[in-house]
Amino acid sequence: MAKFSIVFGIILIILGLVSYFGISSESITALIPAFLGLPMLILGWIAQNEKYLKHAMHGAAVLMLISIIGASVRILSNVSFNQSFVFSEPVIIQILMVLISLIFLILVVKSFFDSRKTKKLTK
Repeated sequence: MAKFSIVFGIILIILGLVSYFGISSESITALIPAFLGLPMLILGWIAQNEKYLKHAMHGAAVLMLISIIGASVRILSNVSFNQSFVFSEPVIIQILMVLISLIFLILVVKSFFDSRKTKKLTK
């Protein structure tokens, strides 16, 4: 899972840079995916040491949960009952951030369950 964390961190950093330089360079908030991707990258690097694997992956899972909640709130704030939903570039970036974070969170939770099963079988 450490390598997955590094890969997902890089993906989020790229998403943030594309968002900032390619879509909306006037707002620093366009870099939010990169601001979340950097700690993911660092946690993945730390998790390569078996001693810190468990803590780093739990930290990465919490970070991605925060990412999902934060981006979802922003997406839902754009929804108005009187108007149709508009898929603007920032909304698409936020949806991508939710999807990337959700995929990582599913993979890491599955890894936690698999690890627990393995420990029970070896006892």
